[in-house]
Amino acid sequence: MKFFAAAVFICFMFSAGNVRADDIGCISTTFRIIGANDKVCISAFDDPKVPGVACHISQARTGGLKGTFGLAEDPSKFSIACRQVGPINADVSKLADQDEVYSASTSLFFKHTHVFRTVDKKRNTLVYVAISDRLIEGSPYNAISTVPIMPWGTH
Repeated sequence: MKFFAAAVFICFMFSAGNVRADDIGCISTTFRIIGANDKVCISAFDDPKVPGVACHISQARTGGLKGTFGLAEDPSKFSIACRQVGPINADVSKLADQDEVYSASTSLFFKHTHVFRTVDKKRNTLVYVAISDRLIEGSPYNAISTVPIMPWGTH
């Protein structure tokens, strides 16, 4: 049984998302006498198929003893902001209607924050939706950010 649990844990760790985020920093929100404080952490990632777009996501992280040892379940609360940070040369008509661009584990087992990109072709806009795969009161928490594709470097 222990071998099975270890194998599941190892597989889980290696399958947790293709895109790596850069950790920008954390802000302590709740002081804990024992273990790490609760905090909100900010990470950044680039859209892997649309160079010129970057997203920042903030997520609550639970502290205490469980949080210190990576055993705490983080709350399904987050915010996302995506922006054009350079020229966008991707052919929007060739992008999938929906594509997962980021995934991060938010608990030891089976809970993730996912970011999907959809394309609003009529408005020439990329739409990024962050969701948690844990249901809260019947529906997942979610947040949205849009990036209108604009000419870059022209005034």
